[in-house]
Amino acid sequence: MILDGNINLEVFREVDVLVIGGGPAGVGATLAAARSGAVTLVVEQFNCLGGVATAGGHGHISKYDESGTGRRIVGGIADEIGERVVNGGFGIRNSHGIWFEVEGLKLLLEQMAEESGAELLYHTFFSDTVVKDGCVVGAVVQNKNGRQIISAKRIVDCTGDGDVAFHAGCPYEVGRSSDGKCQPVTLMFTIGGVDWEKASAWRTDYKMTQIWEEAQRNGDMRPFQKIIMGWWWTPTRPDQVGVNFTHVIYIDSTKAEDLTKATVEARKQAYETIEVYRKYVPGMEQCYMVSTPNTIGIRESRRIMGDYVLTEDDVKAQRKFADNVCYGSFFVDIHCIDGPGMDPTVWNPPNGFKYHIPYRILVPQGIDNLLTAGRCVSCTHVALGSIRVMVPCIGMGEAAGTAAALSLREGITPRQIDVGVLQRQLRKQGAILSEDDIDKVERKNKASNKELKATQ
Repeated sequence: MILDGNINLEVFREVDVLVIGGGPAGVGATLAAARSGAVTLVVEQFNCLGGVATAGGHGHISKYDESGTGRRIVGGIADEIGERVVNGGFGIRNSHGIWFEVEGLKLLLEQMAEESGAELLYHTFFSDTVVKDGCVVGAVVQNKNGRQIISAKRIVDCTGDGDVAFHAGCPYEVGRSSDGKCQPVTLMFTIGGVDWEKASAWRTDYKMTQIWEEAQRNGDMRPFQKIIMGWWWTPTRPDQVGVNFTHVIYIDSTKAEDLTKATVEARKQAYETIEVYRKYVPGMEQCYMVSTPNTIGIRESRRIMGDYVLTEDDVKAQRKFADNVCYGSFFVDIHCIDGPGMDPTVWNPPNGFKYHIPYRILVPQGIDNLLTAGRCVSCTHVALGSIRVMVPCIGMGEAAGTAAALSLREGITPRQIDVGVLQRQLRKQGAILSEDDIDKVERKNKASNKELKATQ
């Protein structure tokens, strides 16, 4: 933390809203704040927006629908991204989510940012938080220009690791309560030369358990994993498949040395997996590595404690909150912390499952003019297993960016916002916050389908 009286660095930019981190949550926050009229700048360490979806090579975003019913429960910016991917010819969509070309999404997100009036600053790392009288007033960043300060009236921490809030002195928790260990990390990778029709027809076991067991018995694969997490495929790139499989445990993503170690190990695992595919999977005999991404995928690190802590009981009970800002509906997805496969704490929900995400988990304790969004928000280790996926992260980001701009207009702190006013604004932006909102979308979709059939 840097106190305002100790600043000896140049202030090279002054903005209304500063978003640190351009991942899914950062995209939501940046677009919402800029579209609300705030002078908005997003700082991103890589050369693109999208975070794990782009720099992380994860060509699939979910979850848009209520579990088991297919009813869409997410609108706003997340829904807009899905529509733009399809309309731009970069991927496909169903009620669950979107599958897309990573490079295409990079372009689309930059187009959306440009249209909104937001400013981008790539190749820039966050270094420290500037605090004055209990309020964040800026951030120290590092890039080719050196160390400089960006002065901001509001900051939205979308770093994933809660770096801004941590450096501001906010309380936080890490990992599971017993020992602080976090979920394993995964390096996505993309392969080409795949006969998708043949491979997908062969894959009757989604987890492909028998393949990994046989490959390990034969000495063709180390026992780093035993189930696959996903193949991401779109007909716009018919011979390519994104693979969600590598699995590295006991990594602290707030340490550069751990990230380095994990990346080296995961890349080895990726190439081992390709050899297994060639030998054991019909349709993949000629597959080859297309790319590994810029960054390894992180599922968990710091969780910044806020005015409310969302618990696994809240999630599983589908608890409703008066200050909800978006829905979540993903299962409690916790990859095994101590070895391959999935963790015993995984929980699969019933049909109709969805839950509220309250605004208060975006408001860190003990500091003003700072909001969090994404996987660093205020929740328990198990609850994070559900809310950490990209669609609710975009929704939390949209709520935080809107709240930041709204608080500036009203001359109050984000903590003092009338949540009813925030919710009305989110609905104007297309957000879905209630059963009535879901029903309206359902009726609109039915009417559109009826009109379409009438014209055919």
